Amino acid sequence: MACDSRLIVALDVPSVAEAWGLVERLGDQVSFYKIGLQLLAVGGVQMARELKARGFSVFADWKLHDIGATVEKAAAAIAAAGGADLLTVHAEPQVLAAAVRGRGDAPVKILGVTVMTSLTDGDLAEIGYAFDVERLIERRIRQCLAAGADGVIVGPREAALARRLGGPDFLVVTPGVRPAWAGADDQARPATPVETLRNGASHIVCGRPITAAADPKAAAARMAEEMAQA
Repeated sequence: MACDSRLIVALDVPSVAEAWGLVERLGDQVSFYKIGLQLLAVGGVQMARELKARGFSVFADWKLHDIGATVEKAAAAIAAAGGADLLTVHAEPQVLAAAVRGRGDAPVKILGVTVMTSLTDGDLAEIGYAFDVERLIERRIRQCLAAGADGVIVGPREAALARRLGGPDFLVVTPGVRPAWAGADDQARPATPVETLRNGASHIVCGRPITAAADPKAAAARMAEEMAQA
């Protein structure tokens, strides 16, 4: 099965050495990688640059969240470094607008994180939100659009809403995707690759079902086979 560029494999492992080991094992079956907070602290920025230099696409899932001036400078620095195709920030109006300003004309795409896929309606109520998951996601999608962001991070079940509001060119990147042969792990709102893509996702993010498999390359190929059915 050929590589599917809509699949982003999450390199959520403790070290850069382990991450490079996965990249080598996955070979030409994967072209797009996510570097998150776990790797950020141990050399993830440099690895992102090296992945780009080798021709891979990189999703810098660093969820920037600070005052506008700080986010603007951080986004500018990340854009200038050239190590990311996608960059996440929290989907709050000031944060979104600052990231878009900081990115400037660089090709990195800004994605707003709406509601973490581990959260339920009950979790939001406990935090203090007056909205349920779907209503808060809708509000934040609209805020992303108003700020000029390029897309959103939403759960698989909210991908259709993001596609409807954002239109055909809006990036809808969905973590929490679990193939039928894998467990849900800590995802509260999971869905299969086929369901997610049919709902309107442009990209899906998958980690443990692939990276923790006995044969990660075979698992990625199996994921691509599922995705081809969408």
